[in-house]
Amino acid sequence: MSNIVAIVGRPNVGKSTFFNRLIQRREAIIDAESGVTRDRHYGKSEWNGKGFSIIDTGGYVENSDDVFQSEIDKQVHLAIEEADAIIFLVDVKDGLTPMDEDVAQILRKVEKPVFLAVNKVDSSKDVQNAMEFYAMGLGEYYGISAINGSGTGELLDALVEALPENPIEEDDDLPKFAVVGRPNAGKSSFINALIGKERYIVTDVAGTTRDAIDTHYNRFGFDFKLVDTAGIRRKAKVKESLEFYSVMRSVRAIENSDVCLLIVDAQRGFDGQVQNIFWLAHRNKKGIVILVNKWDLVEKETNTMKQFETFIRQKIEPFTDVPIIFMSVKNKQRIFKAVETAVDVYKNRSFKTKTRQLNDLLLPIIQKTPPPATKGKYVKIKFITQLPTPYPQFAFYCNLPQYVKEPYKRFLENKIREHFDFSGVPMDIFMRKK
Repeated sequence: MSNIVAIVGRPNVGKSTFFNRLIQRREAIIDAESGVTRDRHYGKSEWNGKGFSIIDTGGYVENSDDVFQSEIDKQVHLAIEEADAIIFLVDVKDGLTPMDEDVAQILRKVEKPVFLAVNKVDSSKDVQNAMEFYAMGLGEYYGISAINGSGTGELLDALVEALPENPIEEDDDLPKFAVVGRPNAGKSSFINALIGKERYIVTDVAGTTRDAIDTHYNRFGFDFKLVDTAGIRRKAKVKESLEFYSVMRSVRAIENSDVCLLIVDAQRGFDGQVQNIFWLAHRNKKGIVILVNKWDLVEKETNTMKQFETFIRQKIEPFTDVPIIFMSVKNKQRIFKAVETAVDVYKNRSFKTKTRQLNDLLLPIIQKTPPPATKGKYVKIKFITQLPTPYPQFAFYCNLPQYVKEPYKRFLENKIREHFDFSGVPMDIFMRKK
């Protein structure tokens, strides 16, 4: 279970640039189009051998001046509630602003490690000017430049030093199934229906579950833990920001699970927020089962289910080999089928192919459809093996690994999936030098 670090601060201080530097990706998450879902504000980082998750809170603030302040307050409160450490980013070029003061006021009362990072320190004049941030009473500050990376090393040294040791949980060898999804999609009711007792308070108010609780469960002769992520009750201050909230809650549960049961409210559909959670699970290489709940409430025509399923598969391309189950928790319809499928996905995730069988099956296919030649050079794949990792990863040994492009790797993945059951499980394909 990795630690969560949240980056907070007012708009335009460089949170996204700093976030990109930490996760070492340059994708333009500073994106004009709203609703570009693929987990742009959540990523993994590592420093001095210690891994942690990074949340860029800025991505969840609506862009209009009057709501900025209240939204930022909410994000900061949430980050404080959920994260293990907080990086508070300010901008030396703008100097100390009233909005920075407000955030500092909240952070001064916090029991968790808070790191004040003064961004855009690019010259000796900036180094002088950064001193005014001492006035905020948050102690030592770190002068950094998110764009060129100067100063970030010292900040990260201090950060990983302060992060709590990751607790090792007892029962850790038991498979963990996380029940994730938007607030109010029926996560707690689903667990109640399975264990047959009202262990969770279920109301129409989103976010009424008090804790992410683990429930030991046995079904189909299989022992596992169910983790409910509906999460700690939201404080009055964070009533809205539902998206940020459910992503924050899901991060921990997903990272700490083997299989994610993603519950979708059939009446709301497979919307941006649900997709966010789906890609979170995918990014973490967890097994995934999509459960469309409240199916009893949907007006049906002959092919309603088919259309809904097609729509979901379009949204999750190219990773479409995922089981989708239509259920009604209220009517106890297909809820055990959901668990049975999750158990199958768990087994698929740890399935190891036999090297010989893999080569006998795939090498003739590759010979028939080799990778396209690049600059007159031909790629020859000689040998394939599955790596000994917790989820399926395959290494293809060849003469020119650098010339094998993404579409061909997808072709290989599809061929593996055709011959072996890896349904619901993300997979990695690596090209290695023979």
